Amino acid sequence: MRKRILENRIQIIMIITTLVMIFLRFLLNEKGRVNPDSVRFMRSAHLFPEIDNTTTPMGYPLGIRFFTYFSLDEFWASKLLGVLAFGFIIWFAWKKQFYLREIIMTCALFSLVSLFGYTMSEAMMLPFVFVFLFVGRQVIVGQLEGWKAFFWLSFMLILLFNIRYPGLFFMATAMLFGLINRRKRYGPAFIFSGTAGFVFVVIYKLTFIDYFNEKYVDSFLEIGLHPTSRLLVELYEGLATTFNPFIHIANPGGGVINFMIYGIGTINIALLTVLVIKAGISETEKFLMACGVMGIACSFFIQYFYGITPLDYWLLAPFALPLWMLYFRKLYRASGTLTYAVPILSLFTGAVFILLSRADYLENRKIITEYLEAENRLDTNINFYINDDMDSRESQIAELISTVNPKVRFTKNPLDTLKKETLTPHRALTKIKIHENNFQ
Repeated sequence: MRKRILENRIQIIMIITTLVMIFLRFLLNEKGRVNPDSVRFMRSAHLFPEIDNTTTPMGYPLGIRFFTYFSLDEFWASKLLGVLAFGFIIWFAWKKQFYLREIIMTCALFSLVSLFGYTMSEAMMLPFVFVFLFVGRQVIVGQLEGWKAFFWLSFMLILLFNIRYPGLFFMATAMLFGLINRRKRYGPAFIFSGTAGFVFVVIYKLTFIDYFNEKYVDSFLEIGLHPTSRLLVELYEGLATTFNPFIHIANPGGGVINFMIYGIGTINIALLTVLVIKAGISETEKFLMACGVMGIACSFFIQYFYGITPLDYWLLAPFALPLWMLYFRKLYRASGTLTYAVPILSLFTGAVFILLSRADYLENRKIITEYLEAENRLDTNINFYINDDMDSRESQIAELISTVNPKVRFTKNPLDTLKKETLTPHRALTKIKIHENNFQ
């Protein structure tokens, strides 16, 4: 009884600490945890119902747009969405008693903390992934059968796709898992739901994408983008950082520290493999593993003809989530409450990182707001010139500006710099000075 009370207290403290860390993660970041993709998301949300682009689905921009009706701008709406995503996962796990212990530990990992504080669609996708895993479990154990199983699986798959296109990989997982278990009573539900998901994707492509961007496929699909040797190295580095609970970003400059970062991640992957082989896995755990492994495999192979950034913790997060849940369940059965040491140490190292590299987003926001007001650009369309030779300090000005005025578009045409309405890093940095992180 005492052990249970102690564990409950640990969980409550971890939940509160994780929530505080999410806020600190973006408030003590110089630009509030945004990147060029965030600029596009906030612009799409601001311009809706005008469809700005079809590079990503409209689920996340619509989520941001919804919260702007509560007197928030797009930046703060995106942060609220991330916090609510974390809160929903914990609430749903507690309500359904579905991997509660494991998901509390998983969400406390610094990589997930960073993701919930990021203006990125992965933050919104994670709670839907978690619900999809729950629905899959309900189908496997017989709590959902027949048309109900088909409906809820299909519904969740379509929702996932409408938040991020890699939701397509969960459809492939559902079909494969169903085919492997086709002789079991739940097999057909997964097969038919995966098929329904793919039918939706075809309809989506022929209607939404082709209507707004008929050249989408020609623009984004290209066979043989990268050699296998390079992709395999990036896959290993991505997996090693994703499954490192303490440091999820390697040093871009290389060095000995990266051997330690990759080494810890490799040990965790090996430990998960050993625990699974030694302890065995249930049907539900097989489903979790299938979602994780299949999603990562699809993320790897898609790079052969679809240009994405090298695989890292935020691209792999939706597929790493079920594997972390499985990892912590197996580790807890082997080590008991000592397992909490992993997420606690992760929170500690994250706090140290945040404090050592801290900047002040609110101060930078004030500086940018005053600058835009002085330039009469607070609510106008802004073209921002960038090129491949610019360093991060120069390009991040546009990202910071977008947190105040989301109507920012990038241009790489040097001739545009001759236009008065085009901003360049030089024009901005000669008039303002922002507080930067010591290292990121």
